[in-house]
Amino acid sequence: MPRYIAPTEDMQFILHDVLNVNSADIPGYADLDRATTGAILEEAGKLNSDVIAPLNPVGDRQGCQYESGVVRTPDGFKAAFDQVRAGGWTGLDLPEKYGGQGMPYLMGTAVIEMFSAANQAFAMYQGLTHGAASAILHHGTDQQKATFLPKMVNCQWTGTMNLTEPHCGTDLGMMRTKADPQDDGSFRITGQKIFISAGEHDLADNIIHLVLAKIPGGPDGIKGVSLFIVPKFIVNKDGSLGARNGVRCGKIEEKMGIHGNATCVMDYDGATGYLLGQEHKGMRAMFTMMNEARLGVGLQGLAQADAAYQNAVDYARDRLQGRAVTGAQNPDGPADPLIVHPDIRRSLMDQKSFTEGARAFALWGAELIDRAQRAGDKDADALISLLTPVIKGFLTDEGYAMTVQAQQIYGGHGYIEEWGMSQFTRDARIAMIYEGANGVQALDLVGRKLAADGGKAAMAFFDMIRGFITTHKDMDAAFTRDFLDPLKTASKQLQEAMMYFMQSAGKNPNDALAGSYDFMHLFGHTAMGFMWARMGLAAHKALADDPDAAFMQTKRITGRYYMQRRLPICTSLLARITSGSDTVMALPADAF
Repeated sequence: MPRYIAPTEDMQFILHDVLNVNSADIPGYADLDRATTGAILEEAGKLNSDVIAPLNPVGDRQGCQYESGVVRTPDGFKAAFDQVRAGGWTGLDLPEKYGGQGMPYLMGTAVIEMFSAANQAFAMYQGLTHGAASAILHHGTDQQKATFLPKMVNCQWTGTMNLTEPHCGTDLGMMRTKADPQDDGSFRITGQKIFISAGEHDLADNIIHLVLAKIPGGPDGIKGVSLFIVPKFIVNKDGSLGARNGVRCGKIEEKMGIHGNATCVMDYDGATGYLLGQEHKGMRAMFTMMNEARLGVGLQGLAQADAAYQNAVDYARDRLQGRAVTGAQNPDGPADPLIVHPDIRRSLMDQKSFTEGARAFALWGAELIDRAQRAGDKDADALISLLTPVIKGFLTDEGYAMTVQAQQIYGGHGYIEEWGMSQFTRDARIAMIYEGANGVQALDLVGRKLAADGGKAAMAFFDMIRGFITTHKDMDAAFTRDFLDPLKTASKQLQEAMMYFMQSAGKNPNDALAGSYDFMHLFGHTAMGFMWARMGLAAHKALADDPDAAFMQTKRITGRYYMQRRLPICTSLLARITSGSDTVMALPADAF
């Protein structure tokens, strides 16, 4: 059975040697000393390694069971969920006022990576609740917050987001679910939603659905969409549960992966709902949840890659196959372990350099969110808004690819279910699709985020890289060669691609749209290069004090691999982007 060990040492390195959180000028960060973060990460790691990860194959085999509107989760999920809830993990970074622990979002991000790596399907129950709670926290009335948040923060009640309908996915302006106003200020919600993760289950006493719907007489399209709180059970004035609301799970989907999470068709038949935020401003409120969810999905790509990588390393060390071309490395055995072979090393280095770089990228993103929300930094808010589609799209594309590479190391055994590697690949695949398919993320990046506020955030990103290179240009020649020079090249290529879009978009908008997916990856690799340069610098400084520090030696070598072997893909991505849209659009639609 696959195993999972939380990467606490690597997380501590990023938090304290790269991000220097304890000295950051963000409220709450002064409390994040090494001992505090270490204690949190170690406890979360034990829980996920010992309790949550062993349920991952159970959930994959059993799936959720549906009968007459009732959904039962796999064996062991309820007891584990109770344990997670009792430990306070569901409200780690939510306000103390509502029963949370009030820690920075950064720490919640580190911990949820562990949950997602240990058991992605299980982690989604609490992850979606966190997002729904955040939406209510930011857009709800005082009464709504007091009614729903205390029991959502501790996951006594869980939450969902209801967007998609059978006839519309990304184009939410086409939705048909309606919300009829009632005399008491509530609304009657009628319609059907599909692909609703955790829409029905047996883990909580109540499920709080956040539902997009249209109020009759409102504006057409997306401008007429409002957001509503629709509980499974009506909540009485004293906080107790009342009558069952008019919402039912019609069925659960049979899926490629994440079998342990119930993906539901939800039927609303005059269900009582309460407006969240303003009428016809539903997308504004829903985006609070969606943006958080997109960052969480990016983490899922990283998490599945890391879990798969850990097991691939074990297999490569143990599996005897062939002899090293430079001479036997295991002369007393019948063959050498797989890990001696250069192509296996290439694959493992691809995986290792991705997971460690992606972890730093994601935690940096979480730090930007804390800086924006806790310190009111508008520049940080603009930068994370720009980076969100990159984190979601790039990390899930690459994360899926890394699970495939990990599976490949097993050879034929990777294709056999009993080894468990296929689950990582199947579970990772959905992350490229939900919360906005990655093609949509690329269009959002190029079509909206780049040009926002005159491109100020993008320019700030380039200035950040330029400043880093300038500040450290007098480091030794090896650091410049291994880290600064590749980063400088990638940054220039990203800027060149951006300039191409600016120059060509007015003449032929298809040029920008045809290159948007490649641009998202070009941006992702450049951001990863920046993070590896920052990690390389931290390792370089540590090694100056202790040349024999094995962790730092490994970090520097891994970073050098990414910069020398992975980052050069930016050259081909730029060539694809600047080739324009002629070859993409040349074939008539009826010729396909």
